[in-house]
Amino acid sequence: MAIDNKPQPIEKHPLEPFIPEDARVLICGTFPPQQKRWSMHFYYPNFINDFWRIMGLIFFGDKERLVDREHKTFRLEEIKNLLRREGIAMSDTGKEVIRTRDNASDKYLSILKPIDLAGTLSLMPDCRAVATTGEKAAGIIAEQTGTKIPPTGECVPFENPDPSGKHRILYHWRMPSTSRAYPLPLEKKAEAYRRMLESVGLPETPQNPD
Repeated sequence: MAIDNKPQPIEKHPLEPFIPEDARVLICGTFPPQQKRWSMHFYYPNFINDFWRIMGLIFFGDKERLVDREHKTFRLEEIKNLLRREGIAMSDTGKEVIRTRDNASDKYLSILKPIDLAGTLSLMPDCRAVATTGEKAAGIIAEQTGTKIPPTGECVPFENPDPSGKHRILYHWRMPSTSRAYPLPLEKKAEAYRRMLESVGLPETPQNPD
């Protein structure tokens, strides 16, 4: 039987980095799932991914606050307002990839072009930390910063020149995956993300579950 050696298509990242003014932390996944899995045109678009439920717990004390369950999507404008207010930037570590299988698993992503971390951070003079939401993303950031991959839920320091050319110390946090395939309860994941955000002085606004 003949083997199909047809090359897989190269996918370019469909989103620009989301960088609010005065951003203090850059959160990076690896690459979005196929668009057939999207419920909105933004980061973490898969409705069964728990990233925005974790953010709802941390900032509002309500995992459903950013969820539009009726339409099986997320409340995108409220999400963007939250990110701008708290100074949270979003990007991914893969800019061009090949999927070796038809699924959203990082395991089957081949990264052809990674994030320009130094260039991205040059747009964020107040940034204090980079948080990666999975093992592959953590590996890419560790390679670019010349550091070891932190244990899950922990961080390592690295040097980065600020826009004036002076070197600043930032921290690379490796976070638990927000995929439901990652075997950790939602509340435990939220505790890890809260600890990371607290390290950069967030959340600043009082929780308001209403």
